[in-house]
Amino acid sequence: MSEYGDTVTHLGYSWRRVDTLPRLLAEGWRRELTDGCIASALLTPDGWSVAAPVYEVIAGSYLGDVGLYVPEVQYAEALELLGIEEE
Repeated sequence: MSEYGDTVTHLGYSWRRVDTLPRLLAEGWRRELTDGCIASALLTPDGWSVAAPVYEVIAGSYLGDVGLYVPEVQYAEALELLGIEEE
């Protein structure tokens, strides 16, 4: 079971978890989502992250599992863009 909820409220909106995965992989998926005009955010043990500059990752920020979230209204589009079939 994931330590991150499937649906959360962030910035007053409902966000849905796409997956829980290592931070570096999640950052790659976020780039794909951004290129597809889909908003995304990561939930780490320290809180929400909406941007991770390369220097932050190199400097040794948290690289463990994070929750990758997209707005609920863009969830189906995000799965399609990432090639994920909903279970």
